[in-house]
Amino acid sequence: MHHPLTAVALASLALLGCQPAEPVRIGFLGGLSSRASDVGEAGRNAVQLAVEQRNSAGGIRGRTIELIVRDDAQDMEVATRGTKELIENRVAAVIGPFASSMAAAALPHINQAGVVMVSPTITSMDFVGNDDYLFRINRTTRDNARDYAAKLYQRGQRRIAATFDVRNRSFTESWLNEFKAAFAEIGGETIIAVPFESMPDAGFADIVTKMLAPRPDGLLFIAAAVDLSRLCEQAKRLAPKLPIAATEWAASEKLIELGGKALEGLLIVQNFNREDRSARYLAFRDAYFKRFQRDPGYSSVLAYDAATAVFDAMEKRTEGETLKQALVKYAPFEGLQQTISFDAYGDTPRTVYFTQIRDGRYEQIE
Repeated sequence: MHHPLTAVALASLALLGCQPAEPVRIGFLGGLSSRASDVGEAGRNAVQLAVEQRNSAGGIRGRTIELIVRDDAQDMEVATRGTKELIENRVAAVIGPFASSMAAAALPHINQAGVVMVSPTITSMDFVGNDDYLFRINRTTRDNARDYAAKLYQRGQRRIAATFDVRNRSFTESWLNEFKAAFAEIGGETIIAVPFESMPDAGFADIVTKMLAPRPDGLLFIAAAVDLSRLCEQAKRLAPKLPIAATEWAASEKLIELGGKALEGLLIVQNFNREDRSARYLAFRDAYFKRFQRDPGYSSVLAYDAATAVFDAMEKRTEGETLKQALVKYAPFEGLQQTISFDAYGDTPRTVYFTQIRDGRYEQIE
């Protein structure tokens, strides 16, 4: 005859066997409350959508995905705290951050914990060719700056005046230095580079006045959308005929809302093809709009690609394989518009598209 306790113990074990598996925790780190929060919010929305879609399709090997979100507020201390909290929550991976300076704050803790971090957007050369736990979905500042140098030169510009935001120095200085070198190589000159710090009263008229002093034949802004719109207003007021260009950082959906007519003619790169009519991209765009009542932007597309790569690698990896190994081994992953393959350092190429703002919309140009 069975002891009653044995029966109870067996019943408990049977019940435990029916418990659902613990969810896979995925962390998100991005700027959700800063002046440049448009990029982080669009990225978070895309990751949220990717999680919901994957969960409705059965999760990862039958386990649901739980998203844990932390705001880095574009502040290095806040980013450090958020990273530590995600690690304490035992996340399998972190998607983010979206600014190079925030990645610089997060990376030491990520490496120490051995947790994979996949940044959708960072491009600084500081993060290229390093054997660490950071993977990047975007190309480098060197790639982008070289393309800009060639495009501006092709358009007849030889003397460029630049301004750059020191609050995201890891990106802006990397971009500026790469541009200066590439532009000089083909016969152009960056005649002045005016530093500024992103804040509501940054003195945008003074910045543009300083840029105009050495009589450039083109203006280049290395700034987030919220500051770029103000810089373009001043450029249109002080030098309405001068060509204006801005780096890919500002190419968000919010930019058009913020800048209005002052942006007319602005040259800016996009990290995705807005004209794409493929079934895969249109299905994503429609699902995103239905869920968030707005169109996806570049950080949405890149963040969704980051989530796809992480989920697919987790699905495919075998026992004993780390996620870091799986991301390299099981590539290419099917992104929304292009496949994603990482080299041993977590770096990847990406195709970009030049656009010019005309009548309040991004129009692709050759």
